[in-house]
Amino acid sequence: MITKLKAIADYATLDEADLVAHALAGAPQAFRTIMQRHNRRLYRVARGIVGSDADAEDVLQEAYVRAFAHLSEFKGESRLSTWMTRIVINESLGRLRRERDLVDLSILDQPQEGQSKVLIFPGAPDPSDPEADAGRAQLRRLLEHAVDALPQEFRSVFMMREIEEMSIEETAAQLGIKPATVKTRLHRARRLLRHALDAELVCTMKDAFPFDGLRCARISDQVMQRLSKL
Repeated sequence: MITKLKAIADYATLDEADLVAHALAGAPQAFRTIMQRHNRRLYRVARGIVGSDADAEDVLQEAYVRAFAHLSEFKGESRLSTWMTRIVINESLGRLRRERDLVDLSILDQPQEGQSKVLIFPGAPDPSDPEADAGRAQLRRLLEHAVDALPQEFRSVFMMREIEEMSIEETAAQLGIKPATVKTRLHRARRLLRHALDAELVCTMKDAFPFDGLRCARISDQVMQRLSKL
């Protein structure tokens, strides 16, 4: 078994069970590969709970240390991502408890009338358009700021369901709440985001549909080329 473990060159090709076995045998690259496979999901879960990049990174580091120190306790009864997500959630909530008392938002879990939807910004990305890239970056920042402003319980559900695309059942199991509560909190999160984004977009509406920079220069050049042929 040890000889087989040492013979592996590309850890990215290993399945989960073999990767865990290599990590338990002390292979540094196995630990690195585990982190590479799960970094985005675990960061997003932590970010949804603690509400800041720096805190989420701290939580992720602590969670990895804790997970790797207890890796022998992972029995493979669930996916490794599920097991590690629970550790990240516990670490995130523990960090919040150390910083402040958790706000009781049970009243906000009551069903609300009406329906709401998150604003959708249509249009396929055009990698050749720097102005479009800048516009998408601005919209992303608006959305991130709006998500950051959500109550923690709503933010964590939104991040897990909408950003990481976890199922209702998995989100409920990871957070220790009922599936119906996941649905209610997601509904309220969407509603709050819609209100927040509406307010932001109204303030910037007068700057919509810009026609300057490279776009303006491109059209001007094309017109001049056509004029030169008359």
